Amino acid sequence: METGALSSSCLRGPINGFGFLLASSPTILKATLPLRLLLVALALTGLPCGAGAGEPPLAQEVYVWQRAWTPPVKTALRQHGETFSNVVALAAEVSWPQGRPQIVRVPLDFELLRSLKTPVGLALRVGSYPGPFAPEDQAARLLTSLAKELISQATTHHLPLSELQLDFDCAESKLAGYRVWIEALRPRVAPVPLTLTALPSWLKRTEFVPLVRAADGFVLQVHSIERPKRFDAPFTLCDPAAARLAVARAAQAGVPFRVALPTYGYVLAFASEGKFVGLSAEGPAKDWPENVKLREVRAEAPALAELVQGWAANRPPNLRGVIWYRLPVEGDLLNWRWPTLGAIVALRSPRESLQAATRRIAAGLIEVSLTNAGELDLSSRLTVAARWREARLVAGDALRGFELVEVNAAAARFQTLTQPCLLGPGDVRIIGWLRLDHDVEVQLEIQRN
Repeated sequence: METGALSSSCLRGPINGFGFLLASSPTILKATLPLRLLLVALALTGLPCGAGAGEPPLAQEVYVWQRAWTPPVKTALRQHGETFSNVVALAAEVSWPQGRPQIVRVPLDFELLRSLKTPVGLALRVGSYPGPFAPEDQAARLLTSLAKELISQATTHHLPLSELQLDFDCAESKLAGYRVWIEALRPRVAPVPLTLTALPSWLKRTEFVPLVRAADGFVLQVHSIERPKRFDAPFTLCDPAAARLAVARAAQAGVPFRVALPTYGYVLAFASEGKFVGLSAEGPAKDWPENVKLREVRAEAPALAELVQGWAANRPPNLRGVIWYRLPVEGDLLNWRWPTLGAIVALRSPRESLQAATRRIAAGLIEVSLTNAGELDLSSRLTVAARWREARLVAGDALRGFELVEVNAAAARFQTLTQPCLLGPGDVRIIGWLRLDHDVEVQLEIQRN
């Protein structure tokens, strides 16, 4: 990449190993391998899969991008993989340290992938490579051999592939060279469709259209962040207005494509004087220098829900679907929870619902808690006002980022300290307790600061 953007899609995701899907007819599930491949090819070329069926609905697809298939990854795929019309799993990565190729293979659970009643594709991630590019040079032979190995491995495990996706971190000035690779690879992986990933900045290059026309389709990544100039600068992972413009322009290439959209977030670090230091994504906590200021930037679910609903209702030519990066997994700290993505995939705007509740521990002793009963992550400065009658506050305390303020004999409030209250969908947090001199009912009211 030569744009200076800090990109982290399923295509250029965090290197610690974090997922893409294809619209399909249910017939694929029972079809033989040749028929399944034919139906996938028809979908990629934009031809209808059934006579008189009309244009299929906007495909909702997902990436599984982890290098380690831990129990939470497998559980998430079992529970939610079939919600999507195609799953693409990262299968291998190639990098070029000191100009020498280095391959990392992902130990996929083929039995689990085969059990899904939805098509499955594989992704081959390729790091930055300066060239030269030739059909039969060492780099091209390595990629061809690795691609054929991945397909052969899937075949051995009786897993028909919907596609092989090549995710190359290609500089804009090297798009013509990238096409040389695609033209060399495509006939050698056939009949498995070969797709590639692309950035909006590529759309202005004259080499872009010949490149994507050399493949069976492409994925347009519309999420990244520019290198921030200061701590208080506005950040966004996906600007809906810019995404609409990029999709409209990509549609003019005359090639079927999908759009990669983010579900994740970053932690950005700044020095005390405000200079950008770096960022971290999902994975082990980064060991930042002392006195850095940290700020999170996350994918904005309501805005992306509206974006997808707009495309579903009025789809640009050649747009086949969206691909979410990445499948929510239990334990992710910088990714949406499943209720958020599930709502958007169902073409709904995720609902917000924050509830405060009391629990009687003993006579006059009340526990106060907050529950996120909605489908959105909540991050807000809050006050929970408590009121009662015919009793007096004897004691109390606040917990987990809240402080307790006594208003008068019949009222108190729990309020956030310096940091917002962070609650994911389904999270419950006890924020404090009250002891009254009489056993009476306590009323709660949530106020946003």
